[in-house]
Amino acid sequence: MRVTKCLFFGLTASLLICVTAVTTYAADDSLITKPSRYSVKETVARFEAAVKQRETAGFVVFTEIDHADAAKKFGLDMRSRTVIIFGNPKGGTPVMVKTPLLAIDLPAKALVWEDDEGKVWLSYNSADYLYKTIYPRHGAVPPPTTAPFAQALDEMSDYATK
Repeated sequence: MRVTKCLFFGLTASLLICVTAVTTYAADDSLITKPSRYSVKETVARFEAAVKQRETAGFVVFTEIDHADAAKKFGLDMRSRTVIIFGNPKGGTPVMVKTPLLAIDLPAKALVWEDDEGKVWLSYNSADYLYKTIYPRHGAVPPPTTAPFAQALDEMSDYATK
């Protein structure tokens, strides 16, 4: 009986730790964070490949920013943190022409990062956040639905992490 009780509490604690770890990085629904089964470098490469596969639909990778590499140049250490700046100029350019300040928040970004335990994550703003918070912030008219961009983000991030 005592062994069963210990196993039960051990499994319960393990489950709680796993759930807490995932929800800790998801402060609200506007920020989506997915665990990756790959290294930071591989997750970045896979995400960029997923974006490039949608080039005919207008998606491009503009650049990436390696925060850890920049820190290293000044003698500072940090775990891997790479921001991928990507977007869809076909869709975004007409909106930015009408609303220039939108460019301070766009194009979209994805962050591939490693936590203190060595686990790799991919985080990005949701399509709802982009269209229902960022667009109105600048007076831009959001599209009638966020579903197409939300689906593209989900598919690209799944390809990068699963």
